[in-house]
Amino acid sequence: MKILFTFPGQGTQRAGMLRTLPQDSDVMARVRAVLGAEADDLDTEEALKHTRAVQLCLLIAGVACAQELERNGVVPDMVCGLSIGAFPAAVVAGALSFEDALRLVTLRGDLMEQAYPQGYGLTAITGLQLNQVESLVEGSGTYIANINAEQQIVIAGRDEDMAQVARRALASGAQKAKQLAVSVPSHCALLAEPARKLQQAFADVTLARPRCTYLSGSTARVAWQPENIAEDLALNMSRTVRWRDAMVAANEREVRLAIEMPPGSVLTGLTRQAFREGEMVCAENNSVALIQRLAERVKAAR
Repeated sequence: MKILFTFPGQGTQRAGMLRTLPQDSDVMARVRAVLGAEADDLDTEEALKHTRAVQLCLLIAGVACAQELERNGVVPDMVCGLSIGAFPAAVVAGALSFEDALRLVTLRGDLMEQAYPQGYGLTAITGLQLNQVESLVEGSGTYIANINAEQQIVIAGRDEDMAQVARRALASGAQKAKQLAVSVPSHCALLAEPARKLQQAFADVTLARPRCTYLSGSTARVAWQPENIAEDLALNMSRTVRWRDAMVAANEREVRLAIEMPPGSVLTGLTRQAFREGEMVCAENNSVALIQRLAERVKAAR
């Protein structure tokens, strides 16, 4: 029986999210050493209007929380991140240094925002099957971006094109069609060029073999070789997220406890829909003591 740490993507961020990091964490000191004064304003409302700050905040919060759990004896057998969440997952797995992750995520956010500064984004459609959404996006100028659950599909594209698809989805029986707090058209061919530029930056970064299983949220496959993890990190901004498939794969590999790093609990709900058995918990909304007890039960079942 295994423990999985999951790391969320954009849309979960909120102002002040770095103010609640564990007090004994050295993470923010390390962030300041790389980013300087920018580190102190990353989680302000104004800063979070920009993709760069959002992605850095998610990286920082994920790593800090995971380290806190590990200090308390809750150690992952597997990690998996959705989109930007792949970067803290790689850091926690020991495949990528935190300092390199900060530099790469800074570049990632800048590349994505420069490519599409406004007028584009993501819209989540709930209540329709994948084949139904595929027929709606055909010829619309939008793309399938995330397959989060059996009936939660995210599309990417221009705001007005997504709005048209959303109206058609609701008319076709969708329960909800909501534009997300993401200002770029992630996980589709529109970001192929920024992804290639980020991949070039990885040439100057040394990755290591992970100390626990690294599961890709894009391919739903395990990667052990450093070069494969580097490719996954670089190109995931232009690849469809296959979160449901990844969580099915994790459950099949005997994961029985999935712990979501902050902020929020979006992945906990999505993982619950994919797991046949096991427990899911979000670290932000539950005490370390509760998570310790759940982890001990998993260990005892091994």
